[in-house]
Amino acid sequence: MGLLQQNQQQYYSGGRKSFTGDGTTVNFTVANSLNAFPAGYNGSNIKVYFDDVLQLAVDSNGINFVFSHSNANGWNVFFATAPSSGVTIVIDVDANFGNYQYITLSDVINNFMISHVGQDKIISKTDRVDVIFHAKRALQELSYDTLKSIKSQEIEVPASLTMMLPQDYVNYVKLAWKDSSGIEHIIYPTSKTSNPSAIKQDSDGNYSFDVDDDTSISVGERDDTTNLIDGIDSDTWNAYKSATPSENQDDYQDDTYWPAGGERYGLDPQHAQTNGSFFIDEIKGLIHFSSNISGKTIILKYISDGLGQRMECRDVVTSVGRGETKTNVVKTICGEEGGGPILHKFAEEAAYKWIAYNVLATRSDTPEHLVQRFKKEKFAETRKAKLRLSNIKLEELTQTLRGKSKHIKH
Repeated sequence: MGLLQQNQQQYYSGGRKSFTGDGTTVNFTVANSLNAFPAGYNGSNIKVYFDDVLQLAVDSNGINFVFSHSNANGWNVFFATAPSSGVTIVIDVDANFGNYQYITLSDVINNFMISHVGQDKIISKTDRVDVIFHAKRALQELSYDTLKSIKSQEIEVPASLTMMLPQDYVNYVKLAWKDSSGIEHIIYPTSKTSNPSAIKQDSDGNYSFDVDDDTSISVGERDDTTNLIDGIDSDTWNAYKSATPSENQDDYQDDTYWPAGGERYGLDPQHAQTNGSFFIDEIKGLIHFSSNISGKTIILKYISDGLGQRMECRDVVTSVGRGETKTNVVKTICGEEGGGPILHKFAEEAAYKWIAYNVLATRSDTPEHLVQRFKKEKFAETRKAKLRLSNIKLEELTQTLRGKSKHIKH
């Protein structure tokens, strides 16, 4: 539950190490001690960058670098060819910084089976597969509005003015573009446009089923398909991405608006900005941007359900003890050993209550008062987890409130 997975030397030896190439050195020491990293560490546990460009350990030309330990150089990266003089080398070693604040879903399942299931307990017997299912559902539901499950991506908007939704996307939190100072400018959604299916029509406005418009074929034989033919993009989307946003065409300080003395009555705040706009095409899985976003660096912050990583759960049977006292212990592993979905420890008890409630609620012989009891406990623990994860600090709150008492001079 709360056991450390690494010793302090292994934990603090990880992270990023920077070096500068001189054109001749091929060995770069990351750590001196043999105990700095587990014995199995190799090139798959590190990332190497030359001037911020990721390097492959092995490519079509062979081995480029090897990460290993030797008595002469300690834990080091050996390059087949010495990095060029002046190049900045960054070696990023797996560190798992901050991982102690999380518990794996595998541990949640195993702990629940130990603490909540058995003789003389409220849940005397249940299938492990049921617990696994309800644990997954608990992680999903907690991820939506309780956990710190916000993920992010950064891309440069191409000429197509579109961005693919992330593979584990559920909903967005916000979109913004960054300026030269790294400050994020929020982009607001627009609900007045979309990218509908553009159905092909003939010159008379009738739906066309002729894919290639081959006029050499007689009229009665021109139909190539029995399905509606959709274009790549709709006229609506083409017009939206090619037009200059209205908020960029007027600074509201011309002869029409200037006499109003800044009193711009009726102005919609969501359009009183020049950051651009976007809409999401859920069917095609694309985010569409207005034309003034082209070429900008976009940051998408979104919500996932927490299950988008190495989610296959399996039971592993291990033997404990010797001779006649030898017993088999079933352990659930979700994903690879040490990997898989994780849950913040502030929400660990909430996950147990979620699983217990759903296990009891789906059994026909559970007394209703017991179901209602665990339902209340589930809501109470979820509320407690949300308060803890809100990360309210008294000193920070006090400092903010002090600013509210300042006199505003006119």
